[in-house]
Amino acid sequence: MEDDFALLFENDWPLLDVRSPVEFAKGAFPGSCNIPLLSDSQRSEIGKTYRSHGHDAAMALGHRLVRGPAKAQLVSQWREFILANPRTRLYCFRGGQRSRIAQQWLHEAGVDVPLVAGGYKALRGYLLGVLESASKLELLVIAGKTGTGKTELVASSPRGIDIEHAARHRGSAFGALPTPQPAQISFENELAIALLKLARKSPQPQTLLVEDESRSVGSLAIPQALFERMKQAPLAVLEAPFELRVETILRDYVLDNLAVRERNFPGQGKALLAKSLLASVARIRRRLGATEHRIASELLQSALAASDESEAAALHRRWIGHLLTRYYDPMYEYQLARKESRVRFRGSLEQVAEWCRSYTSCSAMA
Repeated sequence: MEDDFALLFENDWPLLDVRSPVEFAKGAFPGSCNIPLLSDSQRSEIGKTYRSHGHDAAMALGHRLVRGPAKAQLVSQWREFILANPRTRLYCFRGGQRSRIAQQWLHEAGVDVPLVAGGYKALRGYLLGVLESASKLELLVIAGKTGTGKTELVASSPRGIDIEHAARHRGSAFGALPTPQPAQISFENELAIALLKLARKSPQPQTLLVEDESRSVGSLAIPQALFERMKQAPLAVLEAPFELRVETILRDYVLDNLAVRERNFPGQGKALLAKSLLASVARIRRRLGATEHRIASELLQSALAASDESEAAALHRRWIGHLLTRYYDPMYEYQLARKESRVRFRGSLEQVAEWCRSYTSCSAMA
């Protein structure tokens, strides 16, 4: 069964999830499609009937709730998805009544689809096992001050585990993206699948690259086994000129975020970005101190108020530079000093990328 699950995730086979919306929202797999057999209220009602009157009464109620046009529309949606995705696998929570009913109704409509043995629970259990095995991984942690390009290096590497992508967050007080973060379980599932794909890509164990992160990435927590391994792994430190780092942060945290917000909410992008940036500055007020926080806030508000794009960019550079020198760089230097014994290499983005290409865990010990 585990080989089947590995094949399913490695090849990104389409998954049709017939659990209720609230179950799906608590945790799902990348690329899965939720077309629920029962709505949240229907599932709740059937659950109460089951507890009060037993299995047969609950089943009878379910068939009364989903029948006629509602049933026909549901089967049509399932059928359309499966025909568009021929390798689809179907599941509910435990691979029980809901998935078997869906499979039977589809069969009656002329479409046969395999079930996932054990359903969502079995798939989730398998991925939890993958995460536990992270304690045995060979990792190389990419460290560096804010704006040096750590995320880009990891994301572009064929051996990279992009934690921030899975978390939909850049991992700092300013790291919130225009799109919301996933549920914790969904985040863990995506990381596990990424680890599974990397492990299966090479017959020999390989050193994987991961960005230096704190345990929390926005509202999400890196799985314990992976994080503990990250804390023990050797480091490669990215270095970049201050001015280049300011430009990188301006692009990533201001210009790109503004473009995405404006694309998603035409005419509201600037206001939404302003709200996000001001909230981010407020989050670090206690650590900044009252005076430095006031200066950063005033510089940011001046940048947000500027109508000329060139003037706005220049003003954004000022508050970014202020926060780097007064907050982020001193914090980074303190943290790195505690990890100095684990540092194996330092250099520019190009130098570190080249060194990483030939790095193995054995070379670090030579």
